Amino acid sequence: MYKNILIPMAPDHSHPFSESLDIARKIAADGAKITALSVVEMIPDYVASMLPAGQLKKNAENIATTLHDEVGSQAGVSVDVISGHAGKSIVDYASKHDVDCIIIASHRPGLQDYFLGSTAARVVRHAQCSVHVIR
Repeated sequence: MYKNILIPMAPDHSHPFSESLDIARKIAADGAKITALSVVEMIPDYVASMLPAGQLKKNAENIATTLHDEVGSQAGVSVDVISGHAGKSIVDYASKHDVDCIIIASHRPGLQDYFLGSTAARVVRHAQCSVHVIR
């Protein structure tokens, strides 16, 4: 059973959080910590310079509010929003916070995934802990 479970969610999270949370609760040890994480992708500087002042911060706050609204009613689940490249940031977060299992949703792979790789595929390849992929 896992003691520290991470559930990454894309800001548009088309996959239902409840399914990931159900799995997390089934594999969690008594008193386990469950964290819902969203990564706000970085915007290139040349694009960010054309946005209104504070827009990136507003975007992150909106994502955090949406995530809190969806997850907030779930007992024992904390929420965190960070910025960076999704795949790398999830793996780094898991390493820094001693996560022992990541539960991540994945879409059906398409042609673009054979060239770039999805976030879930990157997490599976680079995470130092167990990864449970939901399709």
